[in-house]
Amino acid sequence: MALDQIDIDKLGQDKEQSDGKEMSFLDHLEELRWHIIRSLTVIVSLGILLFIFHKWLFDSVIFGPTKPEFFSYRFTCWFSHTVGLGDNFCFSPPVFPKIAIGFGEPFIMSIKVSFVLGFIFSVPYVLWELWRFIKPGLYPKERNAATGLVGVCSALFLIGVLFGYYVISPFAINFLVGYDVPGVQNTPTMSSFINYMIMFTAPAGLIFELPVIVYFLSKAGLVTPDTMRQYRRHSIIGILILAAVITPPDVVTQFLIGVPLYVLYEASIFVSARVVREMEKEEAARERELQRIEQQNNE
Repeated sequence: MALDQIDIDKLGQDKEQSDGKEMSFLDHLEELRWHIIRSLTVIVSLGILLFIFHKWLFDSVIFGPTKPEFFSYRFTCWFSHTVGLGDNFCFSPPVFPKIAIGFGEPFIMSIKVSFVLGFIFSVPYVLWELWRFIKPGLYPKERNAATGLVGVCSALFLIGVLFGYYVISPFAINFLVGYDVPGVQNTPTMSSFINYMIMFTAPAGLIFELPVIVYFLSKAGLVTPDTMRQYRRHSIIGILILAAVITPPDVVTQFLIGVPLYVLYEASIFVSARVVREMEKEEAARERELQRIEQQNNE
């Protein structure tokens, strides 16, 4: 029997095991539709629940970083005293009013915030529904390799959002509100403040997915650990620039933001190296198997 035929038969058997049943294109669309409907149902349900408690949501969560008792300000001051620096690194947010200038703006912003947070909190469930849709089309080996992927992606996203909320937003608020232009009074509107809070948190959740993205890029052969090590210096410069843009111009705050981002980059290098090693082992095992089969055929 030809080697190609052996491989095709083997792949066909694996594919039948992974599919379990044959589905038409319309069946796949119907299945996808129900996954989307269930995901939207959870998002809308959480959004409605958060909207019911919108007063607490705005007072404790959205406007939390504008209050002196916010965790980040208390922790920074505690750390400053702990290391013997006194009040040198203690800081508190500037007092500034938030105004609503549009007709119905508080109502519209309440709806927007409720459903944005509803989506953020629903990300683990949405990823789980996505995994349920993709899983039947994978080979057993691919399923095993992706075990725990939903949990990892969900954890990284939520950690990134919390990082943006507790680290980026306090420093960014202090910098942006305290930045003066002669003859201009900085009075943020409610909508602009909320938009910036979303910008400080949601993209951070996506940035923290970097190890997962590198994992798939390494699987596809588009990224290698050697390439990432080669551009390590460039990444450090990029991280420092990003930290300088979103924080006040002082070393401490840039350090607080730059270090986690650099650790994330190094973790991505580790992930890429592990993927490359596993692929090399699989390739070596495949070559040995082909050589063994070829030797048996020659005998």
